[in-house]
Amino acid sequence: MAKSKTLYFCKNCGAQSAQWIGRCPSCGEWNTFVEEVVQREETPAKGRSRAVTTKNAPKPIDEVSLLQLPRISTTFEEFDRVLGGGIVAGSIVLLGGEPGIGKSTLLLQMALNIHDRKILYVSGEESEAQLKMRASRISDTLAPNCYVLTETCTQDIFKHVEELQPDIIIADSIQTMQSNLLDSAAGSISQLKECAAEFQHLAKTTGIPVFLIGHITKEGSLAGPKILEHIVDTVLQFEGDQHYGYRIVRCIKNRFGSTAELGIFEMTQSGLNEIHNPSEILLSQHEEDYSGNAVACILEGNRPMMIETQALVSSAVYGVPQRSATGYDIRRMNMLLAVLEKRCHFKLGAKDVFLNIAGGVRVEDPAINLAIVAAILSSATDIAIDAKTCFAGEMGLSGEVRPVTRIAQRIAEADKLGFTRMFVSKYNLKGLNLNDYHIRIIPITKVEEMFRTLFE
Repeated sequence: MAKSKTLYFCKNCGAQSAQWIGRCPSCGEWNTFVEEVVQREETPAKGRSRAVTTKNAPKPIDEVSLLQLPRISTTFEEFDRVLGGGIVAGSIVLLGGEPGIGKSTLLLQMALNIHDRKILYVSGEESEAQLKMRASRISDTLAPNCYVLTETCTQDIFKHVEELQPDIIIADSIQTMQSNLLDSAAGSISQLKECAAEFQHLAKTTGIPVFLIGHITKEGSLAGPKILEHIVDTVLQFEGDQHYGYRIVRCIKNRFGSTAELGIFEMTQSGLNEIHNPSEILLSQHEEDYSGNAVACILEGNRPMMIETQALVSSAVYGVPQRSATGYDIRRMNMLLAVLEKRCHFKLGAKDVFLNIAGGVRVEDPAINLAIVAAILSSATDIAIDAKTCFAGEMGLSGEVRPVTRIAQRIAEADKLGFTRMFVSKYNLKGLNLNDYHIRIIPITKVEEMFRTLFE
């Protein structure tokens, strides 16, 4: 046995050093190096996959044969869309999210729904009885093609893989996996890199797709070194507010598809259900019109959807005005308030402003700016906006309404859902045939034009 060796690893990027360093030379972060005991056996890497590998030789790229392997459906249209059309053979997918958000439920439900493939679910966090209880809750019939294994040692897992020969492997979670080739504890930086590299070697040499469930830190990023995200083919973020039932699978990296797609689910007592038309659930169903409400047509990935913005403007009671935003960047909200104050002469400096995006969804699309401004002005004047009116436009620092992308898709979505009028930028109408839609399009260039149309 070789003598134990101590190395230092950067918690941010995974850089390695023989001694402690205050500042990482790779990523520039301070005080990120931690000490770990690393000890490699001098025997061959027996923990790797036993698959027979062939020696490769350089060849011209035009002589490389392209095998079009069919993708495996996850039985979820929303999940297939995020993956780029389904599961690619030999791919390795990393799924991260908050504790209790539903990562294990999603992949276990996928494993139970795929009946024509042999699936191995490896759990390092739950016992077999706990997995059976969860499976019985989310599925009426338990298919015999789903195998469960409670194991954390990668060498033992690969032995079972050789015997079972599964079509899909799910590892829950990568932070609990441990390789015998290293002496460090499970979840350490060196173990994460080694275990991820071993699963990658298994996927690439055998063609078995591997799903890895990953933990996240309190800052919201995936736990472990950044190299973990570089090793895998696809990185998915499972997010949502636990006080609401809606969950979003967002693609951060995908070597086999677009990163602009996302899938929307609803968490129920019997598992996750797909939401094919999210606009209907994100819009409040109320008979009366209330001031401070405005509907925006946004894009999440390539999908247009309608979402309700709610604003409350009141006099500041405690002297210093309060600013609060839920589901939206508060710095961008402060910028919009400054534009209204400076360019449009709306006196909001002594007002408390509270903003909420309905449904617990966080929105980054700048096209929501116009709806937020409309909701704030509606609450400030206490005049309600017609529920059949929607908005799609970006606000500039001079108060101008800027065009947004894919306006035709946004208008078509609003028209399909029965909206009667829509405020858009005048510069978005170039090359657009308004006779194709039943909805009335109101082009504007300044926010004052919208104010006069809505409230005068």
